Amino acid sequence: MTDTRFPSLPAPSAEKRPVADTRHGISRVDDYAWMRADNWQEVFQDPSVLDPAIRRHLDAENAYQQALMADTEALRAALFAEMKGRIKEDDSSVPMKDGPFAYGSSFKTGGQQPRYFRTPRDGGPEQILLDGDAEAEGRAYFHLGGIDHSRDHAALLWGYDDKGSEFYTLKVRDLASGGDHADVVAGTSGSGVWDPDAKGFFYTRLDENHRPSKIFHHRLGDDAAADRLVYEELDPGFFMNVGGTRDGRWIFIGINDHETSEYRILDASTPLAEPKLVEARQNGLQYDLEEGGDCFFVLTNADGARDFKVMRAPLDDPRRANWTEIVAHEPGRLILSVVGFKDFLVRLERKDSLPRIVVRDRASGAEHLIAFDEEAYSLGLAGSYEFDTDVLRFSYSSMTTPGQVFDYDMRTHQRVLLKTQEVPSGHDPDAYVTRRLMAPAPDGELVPISVLHRADTPLDGSAPCLLYGYGAYGIAIPASFNTNCLSLVDRGFVYAIAHIRGGKDKGYGWYEDGKRGKKVNTFTDFIAAARHLVGKGLTAHERIVAQGGSAGGMLMGAIANMAPEAFGAVIAEVPFVDVLTTMLDDTLPLTPPEWPEWGNPIASETDYRTIAAYSPVDNVEAKAYPPILAVAGLTDPRVTYWEPAKWVAKLRDLKTDANPVLFKINMDAGHGGASGRFSRLEEIAFNYAFTLKAVGKSE
Repeated sequence: MTDTRFPSLPAPSAEKRPVADTRHGISRVDDYAWMRADNWQEVFQDPSVLDPAIRRHLDAENAYQQALMADTEALRAALFAEMKGRIKEDDSSVPMKDGPFAYGSSFKTGGQQPRYFRTPRDGGPEQILLDGDAEAEGRAYFHLGGIDHSRDHAALLWGYDDKGSEFYTLKVRDLASGGDHADVVAGTSGSGVWDPDAKGFFYTRLDENHRPSKIFHHRLGDDAAADRLVYEELDPGFFMNVGGTRDGRWIFIGINDHETSEYRILDASTPLAEPKLVEARQNGLQYDLEEGGDCFFVLTNADGARDFKVMRAPLDDPRRANWTEIVAHEPGRLILSVVGFKDFLVRLERKDSLPRIVVRDRASGAEHLIAFDEEAYSLGLAGSYEFDTDVLRFSYSSMTTPGQVFDYDMRTHQRVLLKTQEVPSGHDPDAYVTRRLMAPAPDGELVPISVLHRADTPLDGSAPCLLYGYGAYGIAIPASFNTNCLSLVDRGFVYAIAHIRGGKDKGYGWYEDGKRGKKVNTFTDFIAAARHLVGKGLTAHERIVAQGGSAGGMLMGAIANMAPEAFGAVIAEVPFVDVLTTMLDDTLPLTPPEWPEWGNPIASETDYRTIAAYSPVDNVEAKAYPPILAVAGLTDPRVTYWEPAKWVAKLRDLKTDANPVLFKINMDAGHGGASGRFSRLEEIAFNYAFTLKAVGKSE
């Protein structure tokens, strides 16, 4: 029987230019190494300098995917209209109080970018501080970075990226006149922290390889070239950031890789002083610093606290030797973060795969929980500008419940609902079912799966399914409300999230069992989730479309190699699929900092062999694969465009079936795709149109 889902058209054929590489006595050949632009640093700053031969190949890939998806134009328009119809176009956040004002963000009808505003705390007209749409006008790509108002409420520090390469430019806006100061600082991470007198700010500068290597202090009115170097990190394997406390007293310089951390602190009133080391980095020791007014709070895994504990440190000498325990380690209860207030200490933790908030009275030590009853849900701390307050703001949603924002009085335990996410086109939670399944992995572990479907969807194996996964860096994918996926669910899909190892969904051990030498657990967990959904009658293997992005895109490449028969199609967004080559290239932005996560194949033959055994590009074989859609961005500094380009070329060369492999590359964007909120919906509509097409649905 002829497959009519995709037209039979000749795909681009990539030229082979073999390049041999030998490490640890092991040789391999890369036929497509030429796709990596020699001047990639320049391309990130100016895409027009891309090698014409590479550009021609990428343009041919885009032309091919456009031809294969041409018959979905009306479907994509319908999907876009549906998703846009679920967005309140003139939506606004609940303003957050800070001194005489309350600050928030909003969108105007038809607007792509957010606006930032403030209102007088006791009432009065709204003042627009920054209009993202106005700033983005005339630019193919525009993304706002951090926004931080000064403590005297007179100025706004803001950043933007207009290439998609995540090199941000910082500017300072005068909030009285509405105009920007002459100060312009380029090549930054996108945000900064004001000093107390609002005469300057601290920021992180990126080097030519996109690494956050230096912290500077800029005084208003000075040329950026004269900025004072506050701290330089010489180890390229560590990330670095700068932040401040809400009471304005301290500047924190956080330095970390994926398993080790270090802090240096600076009294904000003496910005010219040298930062003070809190506790020197020790391999495997992690700690986060949080303000406590008369002390620091420390969230740490010290002394075998695998799921973390909370300590107290004195301001004058916060070394580890002086830490005292406040909240003990409890195996299986992962403490994710802590927030200090004058009279309370709040922590967000996860237990039994579900999040909860714990409020602790600092004087008495008494604690109480904020939790919810649904089988699967998302809970988050919304932050605060103020330290001396009894009010905690948090957010809640589930796969059926739209997002809600609450203010919670930590003293009286009273909860006030401030806002529920509006769905203009309508949403009936009772029309949907959310549930939590547990899939047995090959080694006996149980993998949580969050599931959403309509109450009237037949669960007889006929329903198509979109199965999403990530599984890296300890990131847990929340079971939160997602208006976009309703366009699939309302068409009879089961939408499922596999909470696989590599995330921290079941504690820190869940993360450790999905990294480095145990990385294969991530892939087998996802395959087990797919098989469990089929075994429970929710779908069939040929009806499952697997989706993941970035490290989740690597997951997609791995499962396509390991169990192609278990999936009807695969969507890999900005996929990290050339893992071995990238981890062998220490000039790339993220390679040295990523070695603790994946292993260092330059130094270790064991790590080389481990990565080589699963790296998607290195394990493509002459066999049948399902239809595959790969999506990338030309200026992506996290997963470079040539990784999916090489993967697609090798798949086409070796696979034995007639299923298409599509490669869609945004020539004006980076890792996050299109920057505008509606432009992003167009990209999702494309992915969903591919999903529907792959399972034989045309509308």
